[in-house]
Amino acid sequence: MVRDDTIYPRNQPILSVIIPHYNDLEALDRCLNLLCHQTCDRTLFEIIVVDNNSAVGLAAVQAVVGERATVITALEQGAAMARNAGVAAARGDIFAFIDSDCCPAPDWIENGWRAIANAKTPIVGGCVRTIPAQPDAPNPVEAFELVFAFKNEVYIKKVGFSVTANLFVQRAVFEHVGGFRQGLAEDKDWGLRAVEMGYAITYQPDVIVDHPARSNWSALAKKWKRLTHEEYLLRRANHLGTINWFTYMGLILISPLLHSIQVLQFQGLRPMVKLNVIAVLFRIRVYRCVEAWRMWSGVLSVSSASHSKI
Repeated sequence: MVRDDTIYPRNQPILSVIIPHYNDLEALDRCLNLLCHQTCDRTLFEIIVVDNNSAVGLAAVQAVVGERATVITALEQGAAMARNAGVAAARGDIFAFIDSDCCPAPDWIENGWRAIANAKTPIVGGCVRTIPAQPDAPNPVEAFELVFAFKNEVYIKKVGFSVTANLFVQRAVFEHVGGFRQGLAEDKDWGLRAVEMGYAITYQPDVIVDHPARSNWSALAKKWKRLTHEEYLLRRANHLGTINWFTYMGLILISPLLHSIQVLQFQGLRPMVKLNVIAVLFRIRVYRCVEAWRMWSGVLSVSSASHSKI
């Protein structure tokens, strides 16, 4: 993948990588190192780091980033607002969204660019691999993430959205669909809006990023509390009523019965680890159901459901 200066001027990037960041300098540094060693010409893309009011301070973020990327700030808290700020600053014709704790494969940009260059594939989602701290010996929570986290092929083909940890979008399409909406399940909301407008979302298995598995119950519960709250707000924004939400709660509660089979059939985990994963599965689904009930009953305010996912 090389630049054609007759099409793109030397000072004009073709693609803009947009990274929201909040208080994780070590992961950000690792992500930037991998982005700066891609298989494609470095002049083809720019990198925009959008800091979302990190407690470490903007100076610390800029010191880590150095000359590798442009740093901007998004004063309004939230991943959606950070990504929208990155889009507003971007100069490329293609947007590549990735999270600061992700590790892109060496050919991530090249493969994503090749996939999205086709006019028939204006939106491309890639593979997100979950990586435990010790891949050969995941703990029960990490093993749960291995089985259930980031099933992007399923999300794209069966639901109609891609996670924003690995998403390529043509600028014109993004501008037509509009930005991410804060407080909702913004990746799902954006994808469903795009599909409703007639745009296809394509899954590309060779567009790969790695994401660290959550390693303890607290982190897993925090993730699913946020996702449950965002799902509630998304359904409310789409004017889906109480019956729809109670159906959702019921499906959550009975889902471990079916998904336990999925755990038992998963390759690469020892039998005892699989039993521990099933225990985590039942626990997290009950937890989600309780959170769903609390959202519906008004125990939690709407504002409490809008915490940043960054």
